[in-house]
Amino acid sequence: MNQMTPKEIVRELDKYIIGQDKAKKSVAIALRNRYRRSQLPEEIREEITPKNILMMGPTGVGKTEIARRLAKLVDAPFVKVEATKFTEVGYVGRDVDSMIRDLAEASIRITKNKMLQEKYAVAEVLAEEKILDAFIPPKKKPAGGGLRNPFDLFGAMQQNAQNQKNAQNQETQMSDSEIELAREQVRKQLQEGLLEDQLIEIEVEDNSAQMNMLDVGGGMDMSISLGSIFGDAIPKKMKKKKVYVKEARKILKEQEAQNLIDMDRVTSEAMENAEQNGIVFIDEIDKIASSGGFRSGADVSREGVQRDILPIVEGSVVNTKYGPLKTDHILFIGAGAFHVSKPTDLIPELQGRFPIRVELENLTKDVFVQILTQTENAIVKQYKLLLETEGVKVTFTDEAIDAIAETAFLMNEQTENIGARRLHTVMENLLEDVSYNITEHDGEELVIDEAYVKERLEDYSGINEVEKYIL
Repeated sequence: MNQMTPKEIVRELDKYIIGQDKAKKSVAIALRNRYRRSQLPEEIREEITPKNILMMGPTGVGKTEIARRLAKLVDAPFVKVEATKFTEVGYVGRDVDSMIRDLAEASIRITKNKMLQEKYAVAEVLAEEKILDAFIPPKKKPAGGGLRNPFDLFGAMQQNAQNQKNAQNQETQMSDSEIELAREQVRKQLQEGLLEDQLIEIEVEDNSAQMNMLDVGGGMDMSISLGSIFGDAIPKKMKKKKVYVKEARKILKEQEAQNLIDMDRVTSEAMENAEQNGIVFIDEIDKIASSGGFRSGADVSREGVQRDILPIVEGSVVNTKYGPLKTDHILFIGAGAFHVSKPTDLIPELQGRFPIRVELENLTKDVFVQILTQTENAIVKQYKLLLETEGVKVTFTDEAIDAIAETAFLMNEQTENIGARRLHTVMENLLEDVSYNITEHDGEELVIDEAYVKERLEDYSGINEVEKYIL
C-alpha cells in the first residue's frame, strides 16, 4: 500500500468519497512523497519535510473522511482533533501537546495489534492447553529435595505426614498414561467444538491491579502505570473466573498473545511509525482564526492557541509516556468551513506551514445520487442490510433515489448546509414507519418508489415556501 502511485491512491479513495478530486489529488501526492522520501539517503531524508494541507469547505463535504480513509489505506497512525478544544498555555483546558500524545497512543495500538496478529497462532495452542488443564489437571510431580534446615523438626513432621497421605492416595490416583489418554480425548472434543457450552474455571489477569496510575505532571496525558515502572518486580495479580469454553478460548488466547509480545519492541517501532508516518487532522481550524484587526477577550486566547500549535507543526520534540516524539515529519492536515473568517486571518507563520490549500466543493444533487448508490458503504446499501436482518427486503427504484437526492439538496440550499449528513436525516424520515412497524412486514418485499418518497417527505419539499413571503 505504501508504494501505491497517486492515481492508485485516488482510485481507492473514490470507493468511499465521491467528487472532491482536487483534495484527493493533494493528499495522494503527499502520501506518495513519503514513499519517495523513504528511498533517499538518510542525510537528505531528514531535510525533506511534508507539505501540510489546508482544506476549506462546508461541513459534510468529505474533509475528515478523506484524511481518515487515507490513513486507513496505509495503516498509518491517525488522530483527529478539534482546534477549539485547545487553550493557550496558562488557561484551563487541554494543551496542544496532547494531540501528539494521542498520536503516540494510536501508533502503539496499531503496532501492538499487528504483533498480536502474528502471535495468535501460538497463543491459540497455549490457550487450548490451559482449557485442557481446567478439565483434567496434569499430574503434579512430587516435591524433590530434602529439608533446607536439618534442625527443622516441625517441617520434617509435616513432610512425613504428606508422604504418608500421598502413599494412601496413590492407589486411587490415575497413572500418567491414563491422565494422558483422558487429556487426548478431551482435546479431541475441544477441537471438534463439542465442549463450547461447558462451564470451566480459569485464571485471568485482574485488571483492577492495572488501575494504579501515577500522575507525573501534565494532567491525565502524562499519567503512567506503576506496573510499567517496576516491571516484573510486581507480579501480575490473577483471579479465578467461571466462564464457558467459547469465552475462555477468546480470553486466554488474548492473554497468551499479550504475554508473547515484546513491549519494548512495540514501543520502539510505534514511536518510529508515528514520527515517520503519522497524520494529524486538525478540524475547525477556522474557529481559532480571528477576523478583523482589533482582538480582545476570547480572540486573544485563539491567537495564543495558534502560537502554541505553530512549534508543533514546524517541528519540535514532545514528551510522551513512551519517550520523546519528534514532529518534524508528521503530516498535518488542517480543515475548516471558513464561513466567517478566512485563511488569511490565521497568523502568517501558521499560514506558511500549510502551503497546500484546497477548496472543497458543495455537494450537488448528482453527487448525492452517487453517494446513495455507488460508494462501497453506500447509504442505501446500509439500510437494505439493516432491514434484511429482520426478514424485510427493500428495493429502491431509480426515481426514488433521484427524489431522495433532490430533497436532501433542497434542504441544504434552503436551510443549513450540512453536506452529505443531510442524507441520513432524509433516509431516517423516509424509513421511519417501516422500521417502527417491522414485525408487520415480516417476509415482505417492499418497493420504495418516487410516489412513496414524495408522500413521506412532503413536509420537506417546499420548506421555505411560506418563509419567503414573511419579512
